[in-house]
Amino acid sequence: MLVTLRDILPAARAAGKAVGLFNTLDPNALRGVLQAAQETGSPVIIGTAEVLLPSCPLETIADMLLPAAQRADVPVCVHLDHGLTLECIARALELGFSSVMIDASVLPYADNLAVTSQVVGMAHAYGASVEAELGHVGMADSAEGEDSDNQYTDPAQAAEFAAQSGVDALAVSIGTLHGAYRAAPKLDFDLLARLRATTDVPLVLHGGSGLSPEDFARARAGGIAKVNIFTDIDIAAARAVREGDLRGMSTYSPAIIQAVAEQARLKMRLFGWEDIRK
Repeated sequence: MLVTLRDILPAARAAGKAVGLFNTLDPNALRGVLQAAQETGSPVIIGTAEVLLPSCPLETIADMLLPAAQRADVPVCVHLDHGLTLECIARALELGFSSVMIDASVLPYADNLAVTSQVVGMAHAYGASVEAELGHVGMADSAEGEDSDNQYTDPAQAAEFAAQSGVDALAVSIGTLHGAYRAAPKLDFDLLARLRATTDVPLVLHGGSGLSPEDFARARAGGIAKVNIFTDIDIAAARAVREGDLRGMSTYSPAIIQAVAEQARLKMRLFGWEDIRK
């Protein structure tokens, strides 16, 4: 069934669990992620990011993800991750995405708040949910692998930002990075505790690929309700193709589906969901 972040994140957090966002750019990744969700009984968030649209246009993604979400037996949110422009966000809402993220985290605080508030008005008119980012989660391959472009989230700003913008979820920066880590990240769980104490809005952790089981457990305990995963399933799919004895495009699909399902299932268990297969 097609749902929003509002439908799944508060309940997951109350149960001490988190819900994964898995960017699914092709039918094989989609089938793998949904297979894992069925096997664990986990609600799931699927989608794409604006920077990934060269790999698959938004209209094609919508045609693929929305019918699959509507048919699924588990709750499925179709989400635009890291929407950077109002034009892209508006188009996603027109196409039927049930959730969008406005990423204005590189802007000054006041501008981020203003743009986010505008997107909240747009999306809520469609019945869709909105995620925003305060602070800035950098890239693992920047500054020779160091997190110099990270801007950690200010707890005082988080409370004001959430209250004034009306967002349904807030991505926070506590030491994670996007992409493949060159060294184990050091997450600031004390900062996470302060952020959780300032606002009741569900908190989101970007850069989840490569974190340890302990990191995920502490993040969930600290109030993280949504974790973004892309690199791990993307690498798993590429490895399945590279290592498989495959003779053509038609033989790739089963290997990719199973590789993605295995990685997604592992993450869902770490997010607190148990395998429900008999």
